[in-house]
Amino acid sequence: MKPAAPDGPPSPKLADFLCFAVYSANLAYGRAYKPILDKLGLTYTQYIAIVALWEQDDQTVSGLGEKLFLESNTLTPILKKLETMGYLTRRRDPQDERVVRVGLTEAGRRLREQGLNMTLVKQTGLPVEEFARLQKAVSRLRDNLIETMGSREA
Repeated sequence: MKPAAPDGPPSPKLADFLCFAVYSANLAYGRAYKPILDKLGLTYTQYIAIVALWEQDDQTVSGLGEKLFLESNTLTPILKKLETMGYLTRRRDPQDERVVRVGLTEAGRRLREQGLNMTLVKQTGLPVEEFARLQKAVSRLRDNLIETMGSREA
């Protein structure tokens, strides 16, 4: 962006961009979650895949990808690694061989006991109510952007 002309409006600062605030908060979250995830031996994307399976076990890979906002070519290696680690199984759907279903193993279910209470609510410094409002607002922002982009592509 060009600097403002001496008689024009001031140039926006990086800190004024909501997209940068969301992006940099995501990076900070990643760094803050690292010690927690290291204890579980998981990456963040592996962790969210497991959490989604705790929420709904035995789902299709495509359904899981939609929940996680991940394309199949990104999700498949994550699931393969989690399968190798013994946390889940992948199998063809007997009703439709083109569909792959994924489900937790007993070891994957046991991870819940370790990982469920590992949150960063306290570390954010936000009161619980404000944390919940912020989470809902960011989710609404994401959903609105997706909806807007979807209507533009149609």
